[in-house]
Amino acid sequence: MEAVWTKVCDAQQVQPDTPFACEVGGKMIAIYLVDGRYFATENVCPHAYALLSDGWLEGTEIECPLHGARFDIQSGEVLEGPAECGVKTYAVRLDAGEVQCAIPA
Repeated sequence: MEAVWTKVCDAQQVQPDTPFACEVGGKMIAIYLVDGRYFATENVCPHAYALLSDGWLEGTEIECPLHGARFDIQSGEVLEGPAECGVKTYAVRLDAGEVQCAIPA
C-alpha cells in the first residue's frame, strides 16, 4: 500500500515536548516535537479509548492518561502495559513550514 505525504499541521502548531492532536483522512494522529525532531503516532491507545495527546510525554515515551500504558513514539512499541500491542507510527517530514505524514492510501 502506497503512502501519500499529507499536511497534518503547520510546524509552529507543535510545541516541544507537548503532543499535538489532529485528524487526517479519518485517522486520529498525535504529533510530537522532541529535541528538534518530529514524530507521529496514532492518537488512540489500543488498550482503552484514550487520546495519547492528552497523556504525558517524557523524552520519546508517551504515557496514556487513562491507565498509564507507555509507548515509544519512534517505533510505536508498547513499553509498559496494560496495553498488549503497540501503536501505529507514521513517517514525518517538514516541508515549507508544514508537518507532513506519510498516510497509507
